[in-house]
Amino acid sequence: MAERAERKIPARALAVTRLSGLLRLAPFLAIMGPGIITGVVDDDPTGIAGYAIAGARFGYALLWVLIFTTLALAVVQEMSARMGAVTGKGLADLIRERFGVRITVLAMVTLLVANAITTVAEFAGVAAASEIFGVSRYITVPIAAALVFLVVVVGSYRRVEMVLLTFSLVFVSYIITGFMAKPDWGAVGSHLVVPSFHLTLPYLTVTIGLIGTTIAPWMQFYLQSAVVDKGLSPREYQWERLDVYVGSLFTNLIAFFIIVTTAATLFVHGKPSDTVIDVAQTLRPLAGDFAARLFAIALLNAALMAAVVLPLGTAYAVCEAFGWEHSVNRPVREAPAFFGLFAGLIALGAAAVLIPGVPLLTLLFVPNVVGGILLPVILVLMIKLVNDRGIMGQWVNSRWQNVIACATTGVLIALSVTYLIIAILVAVGVLTG
Repeated sequence: MAERAERKIPARALAVTRLSGLLRLAPFLAIMGPGIITGVVDDDPTGIAGYAIAGARFGYALLWVLIFTTLALAVVQEMSARMGAVTGKGLADLIRERFGVRITVLAMVTLLVANAITTVAEFAGVAAASEIFGVSRYITVPIAAALVFLVVVVGSYRRVEMVLLTFSLVFVSYIITGFMAKPDWGAVGSHLVVPSFHLTLPYLTVTIGLIGTTIAPWMQFYLQSAVVDKGLSPREYQWERLDVYVGSLFTNLIAFFIIVTTAATLFVHGKPSDTVIDVAQTLRPLAGDFAARLFAIALLNAALMAAVVLPLGTAYAVCEAFGWEHSVNRPVREAPAFFGLFAGLIALGAAAVLIPGVPLLTLLFVPNVVGGILLPVILVLMIKLVNDRGIMGQWVNSRWQNVIACATTGVLIALSVTYLIIAILVAVGVLTG
């Protein structure tokens, strides 16, 4: 009996230790959501297309870029979440109060155009993924639009968040696919930590595109509004900051495995596919039917998640800017502009994809260029806001946060401008793609 008692003591102690660990994580589990969802949705069809093309065209050579994009994304997202928790206001609301109506209207019109185009791209992702399985877009796109609308309109913020967090688990498919592709892990590790440069137009364009697709303007508006709608305050901010960092890390982990998958299959076998649609189809003979299906399922999941978040983030921003009621927790009759704008963007996105002969590839890449126009402006406004003591009090950026934020903004501005210049020169025939 004495021996049995001695054996039980360590087991009980271990159980108590595990319970204590879970209790310490309880605040994070209750607060997590805005940062993780924003980060994961960043891996939308436009992002997946960019990562797939990077791996298919250049193999593992661009993996080092992900180190920079992870740090940059974490810095920018942290500022957005902190402003939401401290002020209880969305980014558009703060822009209106601090910079006036003219700048607000200009920012909102540009954001509305950029996000409307991006919403079209998300439904293009639905169409692309469904056609990989041989199902017509004329069936899947209307169903997807109805599903996205119902998820938001009949639910509360918490319900919408739980749906999106559940959908986030599907992105693990890309990690599984990456291992199934059997990459050269030695080469992967080398290219991840050792930058390589090729002064060619395709290499530079894809490099800038990778960075541009990782930090998009809609993310800052959605994240800050989500923090506010969830009711987070400075007391919970340490956990929300962790939520943001986890989201930033996870989104680039998925990007890493997409590049690894396409590099280990398409690039190695000399099949530099230019479309995300072709990637899944080409993977079938190279990595197996299961890997191809996983890739396509994850693409469909990414498109559906983004089709919820993009219109929702746009509705938040525009309604905040003009002082209209805006919350998923409100019934439709109390926030008609909010839900009307949300529904209108969904209808526009779905209808555009159903136009006969519309090129899905074009729809998937245009948003990266349009977003690049708005991003530098939004980042400059954010840095001004987060350093305003009248707004943030003691929660303004520290010196090192400003150094990182300004350096990140400077690099992103330079890259966005370079990307736009290259795109224009190629379009007018001065340079060849």
